[in-house]
Amino acid sequence: MSNRRLFWQIVDKIEAAINSGEYSPGGRLPPERELAESFNVSRPTIREAIIALEVRGKVEVKTGSGVYVIDCSNVNKKHKEMNAFEVTQARALVEGEVAAISATHITEDELAKLHQTLTDMEQGRDIEEADKRFHQIIADSTKNKAMILSVENLWALRNTSPDIIEDYNSVCSSDNDKTIEEHKAIYDALKSSDSSNARKAMHRHFNRLINTLFDAVESKALEEIRRKSSEKRDQYSIENLVKPVN
Repeated sequence: MSNRRLFWQIVDKIEAAINSGEYSPGGRLPPERELAESFNVSRPTIREAIIALEVRGKVEVKTGSGVYVIDCSNVNKKHKEMNAFEVTQARALVEGEVAAISATHITEDELAKLHQTLTDMEQGRDIEEADKRFHQIIADSTKNKAMILSVENLWALRNTSPDIIEDYNSVCSSDNDKTIEEHKAIYDALKSSDSSNARKAMHRHFNRLINTLFDAVESKALEEIRRKSSEKRDQYSIENLVKPVN
């Protein structure tokens, strides 16, 4: 099972336990070590699951105290109102600056890991996970914990609603060659320690994604119009109203 699938499986299990009342509102989740042992996964996998649950408004992480279940009856609905365009625009702005900082901080070891994600994507090895690693390596290279957490949270926001998930799935499963080309441009700018070009390359990457999202949404809307038109045509068709008697 891929890391991503395993990670979301843990999110679903913890969320199900919260919804069933196993972990009550205001109560504290078991420590990270216990959760890792309980689900038979690594502690980093548990950390990623907790980040996603925090973004979804299911838990609150209190430094030095633990992870607490939030009373969902009091959680505002902003996450449910968010769309893929807002998430992508926020990612473009944040990750553009992250790339600019990374250009002056990234190490040779991190560049090698970054290059490996390009190879994995070119060879079709768990493309989505390689894409995620690419962006996370760049964030990690800034050595700025706030920026690292921002990128992690923005990535998790992609999975906060069925609409956002559907929109991203409609574009991320295609145009892999373009994504690789854009990632290479970002990689080259980072390798050259060129902050300006790193920022521009990251912005171009997300700008293409936003435009592709628009194309997908427009296509979906046109298909819905055709479907409704077809239903209307069938509803008012004389052939359907006046059927021959056998």
